[in-house]
Amino acid sequence: MIAIAARSMPDSDEVTLAQYRALVVLTSHGPLTAGRLSELLDVHPSTTTRLVDRLLSKRFIKRSTTSDRREVVITLEPAAIRLLEAVTSDRLRQIRSIIARLSPDEADNVVTAFRAFSEAAGEIPDSRWSALLDAPAEPYPQTTEPT
Repeated sequence: MIAIAARSMPDSDEVTLAQYRALVVLTSHGPLTAGRLSELLDVHPSTTTRLVDRLLSKRFIKRSTTSDRREVVITLEPAAIRLLEAVTSDRLRQIRSIIARLSPDEADNVVTAFRAFSEAAGEIPDSRWSALLDAPAEPYPQTTEPT
């Protein structure tokens, strides 16, 4: 599985593993404050600030502030969604190729085990990925563009 994940990752010039992880968190949780993104990534807020700055420069995210300007809200841009779709599609293609080489019973067992593992890990089910990537970003309450 690690080899599949590694092979499907874009070049590190495009996005680092930490940046990719932040994009996945934003996909699964929707627009987030910088503080909440820090919590979900389990990193220091200053690390999140640098991460957000880099993703902004790559045009993968948009940063706005709440109407009271107390919080910064981060949302995905179309370029990030295209990247996530490409990586997810490539990973699924590779996994399907491997499963196709198994006997039907083995394939059923592997798929069942993957689903159980994903559920236990709190991962987003495949059936929700498409919906999440296709859905328009729900704005965080009362956001405004930075000035």
